[in-house]
Amino acid sequence: MEKASPRRLWSRWLAFLFIALIGLAVRLPQLGTRPMHTDEAVNAYIVGQLLAGEKYTYDPQDRHGPALATLALPLVRLQGARSFADLTESKLRLIPVVAGTITILLFGAAVDLFGLIPCMLAALLLAVAPLPVYYDRYFIHESLFCAATIGLILSGWRAAKTRSVGYAALAGACAALMFACKETSVLHWFALAAAGFASWLLNPRHDRPAGRWRAAPPLSALGAFLALALLLFTGFGTNWKGLTTLAKVAPDALSRAAGQGHEKAFWYYGRLLTGGWSGGLLCALACIGFVLAIRKRDASAYRLLACYGLFIAIIYSSIPYKTPWLALNLWLPLALLAAKATESVWHWIATTLGPRAAYPLPGALAVIAAVLIAHDTRQRVFLHAADEANPYAYAHTTEDILGLEAEIHDLAHKSGIARPRIAVIASDPWPLPWYLRQFDQVGFYQPGQQVPDADFYITSNEASQQYTDQLRDLRPDFFGVRPNVLILLWIPAPK
Repeated sequence: MEKASPRRLWSRWLAFLFIALIGLAVRLPQLGTRPMHTDEAVNAYIVGQLLAGEKYTYDPQDRHGPALATLALPLVRLQGARSFADLTESKLRLIPVVAGTITILLFGAAVDLFGLIPCMLAALLLAVAPLPVYYDRYFIHESLFCAATIGLILSGWRAAKTRSVGYAALAGACAALMFACKETSVLHWFALAAAGFASWLLNPRHDRPAGRWRAAPPLSALGAFLALALLLFTGFGTNWKGLTTLAKVAPDALSRAAGQGHEKAFWYYGRLLTGGWSGGLLCALACIGFVLAIRKRDASAYRLLACYGLFIAIIYSSIPYKTPWLALNLWLPLALLAAKATESVWHWIATTLGPRAAYPLPGALAVIAAVLIAHDTRQRVFLHAADEANPYAYAHTTEDILGLEAEIHDLAHKSGIARPRIAVIASDPWPLPWYLRQFDQVGFYQPGQQVPDADFYITSNEASQQYTDQLRDLRPDFFGVRPNVLILLWIPAPK
């Protein structure tokens, strides 16, 4: 790897810092406007438990790993939160925004592998394209997972090439962070290992790293992985049950992979990525970049990236369980391959049509691409963020639920109730714990359980039929929770 001069390094990092700031500026507006998705509400509840001083307990069932809550805790405290009730959408979503911004910045460390222009273009795509912007404003694990993934690829590549103990330890730490985000990290490790092997097979010279093999790098990677994973899964040594729970991850993951109501067709991610005004163009460029990378007869990082992108796309598409935010994992190879194709097209125009066409024609194409991307980002991220027609807003909480808290406050005030008692009866109450967090007397009950007297009852439609005696003198007010899902707020009937 050629070493850049300090002046060039500074210039490079300033350029990537500028692009990262663009990404930050796009991600910050209206951060608290979109209703909390159920998964966001669950993650927020875990942070609320940590704020209340409870020990972290690893629970892979619908909650994934500890990394998101662990990193969110100091950041929400810095913003003044001291309890679950103090949390807001903006305070929590700032964590994935920061993770997404760091991911953009990390492309500055990838220049030695992928080249300056492709890295700048890929960083710019991640900064403004609709899918990464949308899910970098979502309080789930995906943005942090992607930041750790690019960290693993960069540090792992350098460790493999230089046999550096430091880079190997960094790669181990990134792998541990991935695992502490989501258990599906093993799929990415498998895809990376398979990509490394395939890339080696496709290289006619079968290049090997310079120097003798040493045990220190892999041992340092393993040590860093175990140390960081141990700290995170045990809540920094406060709850060792997390290690025994890890043994149950595989059966849970296999059960989830079967679908659990989220089954989608093999081509789901393909349709999602090619949708909108800009998706087809970006995917077409990525396909060109893929062909260019595979055809190149050397051991370049692009071939590894292309193989990794292909394998991880096949793996995700083959698993019945699919949700749209998982497509963010496909965006890292997609952005770099599309950027590589763009650079190659630019060179082809310059060499084929001459210097006079080298800037006007690519400039016009860039303006068209920018308009298409800007349209999609505006529509999907800002104008219709929770709309059922938005393919990114999957089983999303509707805006109707935003009026629930205000109505209870209003009714309690009119009735002279300072601390209303609220009983929620539903088999799946999420995301109601988030929207009722300002009330300190809220009980959650499964249908069929005995429910004490309350000032307000909130039930699912099915549960209400089991409590006709308790609800006899009340009338229901309907609120939409998700598409085709209603809850009933039972309030006093007018006399």
